[in-house]
Parts: sequence; C-alpha cells; structure tokens
Amino acid sequence: MAALSLLAAPGAAMAQSGSTAGQTAMQAGVAVRDQGLVATWYPPASGKSGPAILVLGGSEGGEGGGKRLAEAFARQGYGALALAYFNAEGLPKQLQEVPLEYFATAVAWLQAQPLVERGKIGVYGISKGGEAALLIASREPAIRAVVAVVPSSLVWQGINFADYTDVKSSFSLGGKPVAYVPYDTSAPFTSILDLYARSLKTAAQHPDAIIAVEKINGPVLLLSGKNDSLWPSAAMADQVVARLDAKGFKSRREHIAYPDAGHGAISPPGKSANNSGYANMGGTEAGNAFARSDSWARIEAFFHNSIGAPK
Repeated sequence: MAALSLLAAPGAAMAQSGSTAGQTAMQAGVAVRDQGLVATWYPPASGKSGPAILVLGGSEGGEGGGKRLAEAFARQGYGALALAYFNAEGLPKQLQEVPLEYFATAVAWLQAQPLVERGKIGVYGISKGGEAALLIASREPAIRAVVAVVPSSLVWQGINFADYTDVKSSFSLGGKPVAYVPYDTSAPFTSILDLYARSLKTAAQHPDAIIAVEKINGPVLLLSGKNDSLWPSAAMADQVVARLDAKGFKSRREHIAYPDAGHGAISPPGKSANNSGYANMGGTEAGNAFARSDSWARIEAFFHNSIGAPK
C-alpha cells in the first residue's frame, strides 16, 4: 500500500500559483485560531462587506495549499478563508475522521464576520477538498455556491500516511465515522487510479457513502480532467450531476471535463502546467495549460453570478 503516498501530492501541486496581471492588491492574511480553527483570513480588499469563499486544499494537509488558493481569490477582491483540516497543530494528524463539526464552525465564523455579507458565502475545494466541499455544502445551508475541482461523488476511506493498513473514514460526525467506501485491495493494483477506479465499482455496496448533493443550497460547478491519473474525477463529477438531475435539484449545475487535462491542471494561472509538481497527474502540457486558463475564468464568473462580485 506504499504507493498511496502519491495521494499527498495533488493539493500541494495544484495550489502552486503566482499572481496574475490586472488583479486587486489583496490584504495581508490574518491567522485565525478561534474556536479550534486553524485558518488564514484574507479580508475583502475593498474594506467593505461583500461575498466570501471558504477554501479547502487537498490531501497535502496543513495550511499551505489552501492559503495559496485563497490568495488567488483575495486578489480578485473576495474575502477568503483558507481552512486547514488536518496535519496542523490541534487538528487530526492524518486525513481520517475529520469532524464535520469543525467545518460547520468555520462556516459560522465566516457568518459572524462584519465584512462578510449575509447569504454570500461560497466554498471552493480541490481533490479531497472537493469531496469535503460537496459534503459540507450538503449540510450547511449558509453555503450558497460550490466549486468542486477534480472532486469525488462520495466519501472515501481516509488516508493515514503513517499506516496505510489503518482503515477509517475520511470524516466523522458526532464522534462516529461518516459512511465511506473502502479501498478495494482484494488484488494488487497497478496505480492509484487503478485502485480508485476499482474501488468506485463497489460504491453500490455503500449507498450511505454517496454525498447527498441534492441538499446543497445553491448552484454547483464541477471541473475535472479526463486524463486525471490519480482518481476518476471526471466519472465521479458525472455521478454528482446525475444524482442532482435524478433528485430534481433546482439550482444550476454544470460539469466541465477537460479532455487532455490531468488531476493538477485546474488551478489559478501562474506556474507552467507542465512543471515538476504535476508529474504523474496526467494530461498533456497543452491540455493542462488550456484547462488552467479556461477553468479559472469560469470559476471567477461562477462566483460572480452566484454570490456576487467583490465590492
């Protein structure tokens, strides 16, 4: 199971980015350690009350990945809260049984900020953070828009980077594990993608693990790469849309799947889409570069249309 160490890479690589031309000069981030939270808050650049985005990095853990992503939104003028949810002081060391109550506390913290306009909170999550974003939004009606990048349609087995034989859920609720799909290790796997694709076929045996996305209180934008070499994000995003359709979801939902893009392509413009941080994540250099530039424009427009443009 040592090959699972590759799962540490997605969020870290995708979160690398530089500033882009023509964006707002953001305010400095402020460390948040209230109510057990480990986060960094970027107030709206205008100093006026406006929309805010909760930002969740991937399986790299800690604050780094989420902070780099939050900075990209802050440069657009949004208030942005980069939330660490494991592998930081005071939080679970491993990506296992992370309490959903912790995310609820973060949403409540945002609601209490005088610079966050009521009814104007969105969430952005990438990779495992995309899984978390959909799950949290299905439980927190204060979240009014969701962007889930290379996401999952269900709750997966958590990741213990020190012991890959330790089988637990990624999340907990009320001290109990959230239903999850375990990895199918009944036979050797050739890659992380092979492991996830094979395990996904067992999802019907774990119906409670499927995220109740129809409970989300606002529009949903899903973005994926069809050449994702870490997990089948395009197929899982399709499953999210199919469930929304089947359940009569009233808000807008859209899935953009980039044919030649991998797991690490969809992130703020900045570094080359073919740099070493993207190794083994799939896609072509041209496909990843197009996905990066096209997707970020779509994400910006989506948040503008759903929670409003920064003031």
